[in-house]
Amino acid sequence: MENKSNRNEEVMRLDVIVVGAGAAGIGISVMLVELGIKSMLILEKGKIGGSFSKWPKEMKLITPSFTTNFYGQIDLNSIASGTSPAYSTRKEHLSGKEYAGYLKSISDYCGLPVIERTNVKKVTYSDGIFQLHFDKTVIETRNLIWAAGEFQYPNKKVFPGSGLCLHNSKVRSWAKVEGDEFYIVGGYESGIDAAINLSRLGKRVTVLDSVARWQETTTDPSLSLSPYTNERLLQELPHGRIILKGNSEIESIKKKDGRYEISVYDKAKPYVSSTRPILATGFKSSLTLISDLFDWHEEESYALINEHDESTKTPGLFLVGPQVRHENLIFCFIYKYRLRFGVVANAIGKRLGLDTSELEKYREEGLYLDDLSCCGDECTC
Repeated sequence: MENKSNRNEEVMRLDVIVVGAGAAGIGISVMLVELGIKSMLILEKGKIGGSFSKWPKEMKLITPSFTTNFYGQIDLNSIASGTSPAYSTRKEHLSGKEYAGYLKSISDYCGLPVIERTNVKKVTYSDGIFQLHFDKTVIETRNLIWAAGEFQYPNKKVFPGSGLCLHNSKVRSWAKVEGDEFYIVGGYESGIDAAINLSRLGKRVTVLDSVARWQETTTDPSLSLSPYTNERLLQELPHGRIILKGNSEIESIKKKDGRYEISVYDKAKPYVSSTRPILATGFKSSLTLISDLFDWHEEESYALINEHDESTKTPGLFLVGPQVRHENLIFCFIYKYRLRFGVVANAIGKRLGLDTSELEKYREEGLYLDDLSCCGDECTC
């Protein structure tokens, strides 16, 4: 580790910097520490697992946790070998706060070098060196892992008037949202989860979606509802409090006389709501701060990465977490993106001259998948 003075800024150089201490950041850091990397830091703008802690109280992980480590199969929501959220909490579907606690316990046990409440102001790159700028400090590295996630970057600018809506990520508990009737824009996981929880409180809900996610039948939960969400929806629909309207692309939302007019393309009259419409249209990329360090897919606007999950434009910049994508393979859930931890750890370890053969043990646990040819096959039944 090198420290030097540069006018009023203190400069520190490390082998690896990880930005983000959520599931992706903690998971990859555990593997790097086990490789023997000591010159590293994990930087978190809030607290460990902060995004999970901000979930609505009623929101749960859609993938079930189950302790099967004894039989060689890792818990679906685990991000480190030898751990299981199910074992830690004795629950199958954890709340956001419970999962954040699981991440914190791993960090403490492994002694991860996490610095909380540290917000990166700017990232610059020159001659193979990344500089992360803070108020009075600059940290340099040749290996930067971006694991900042998405939840803290809600997508609020979707159509004219979308700023009038209440984004679902700003809700701490659906029980505290006042009103009896609601319109939800977006019919994927977060939108349907909001509808289910509001219906359970006796509220009436209309879900507007440009397609109709609840009708998708693909086996990829990145494109269709998870079994957990679909099952809860089917249990709630008979009560008649949830109305699902597909083919409802929003044209605009306006506020008039204290009410909200929701205009839908190809619909003569707008829907009128006395409560703020709920926006469940997902999140922007956390890569905004470093977008110029990536090449981007022209049509679908995702960051282009190579076989090591490294930027095709900037060597040494690795992407870990829900924003990882290889063409039609979308790694937006924990059990998906953890598959690539070993790939990134191997690439960095070799560049630092370390023996990475120890990583081979993670293949059977689903933490090291470098052959994507077996992915993408649909189930036959």
